[in-house]
Formats: sequence, C-alpha cells, structure tokens
Amino acid sequence: MSQIEFDDFLKVDIRTGTVVEVKEFPEARKPAFILMIDFGPEIGLKKSSAQITRHYSRENLLGRQVLGVVNFAPRQIGPIKSEVLTLGFADEEGGIVLASVAAKVPDGQRLM
Repeated sequence: MSQIEFDDFLKVDIRTGTVVEVKEFPEARKPAFILMIDFGPEIGLKKSSAQITRHYSRENLLGRQVLGVVNFAPRQIGPIKSEVLTLGFADEEGGIVLASVAAKVPDGQRLM
C-alpha cells in the first residue's frame, strides 16, 4: 500500500449525518436502500444508495448516525443520483456493516 501525505487525507471530506428517511430501492441490481441523511446546516440533506440490507432494516436505520464522504461527485445508480458515499466495512460474508461514531456528535462534524 502506498503512503499519502496529510494534505491528501484532507481532500476526503468525511462527515457525520443522521438518517432521516429510508426507502426501498427495488430497481437496484443488488439489494439496497435509499437513505436521506441530514449532514447539518452547512451541508444539508443528501441522498445515498446503500447496499446494507443484510444487517439493517428500514426501522433500525432511522435516526442512526452514520459517516459519509460528502465531496464525491454525484453518481447515477439506476434511477437515482447518489450524492454521498455512506461508509461501512464488509463482514466475512460480504454484508456491509456501517461505520459509526461511539457517541452522538453534531451532524456535519468532519472526521479529524
């Protein structure tokens, strides 16, 4: 793995946000949800397609604080534009487990 400079790290804008709406995404090639995430007053509401259906239900996602990359260009995924990359890690079977904070912090906080 190659090393990067600290300035390279700063180019990736990772923020906390709260999931405020979860919709089914039947048009997705792999099972997914459409998340509306509130990243606070500076960034606002952003949409994300997330393949997290193995470990999460619509009900247990609502109100959950997540981490997302907010400075990627929007990506067309089927009929929607995903505006942020919601971060997670694959378990041993490939199911995604969301990255999160250990305690509640204000929405829009930048990872430091």
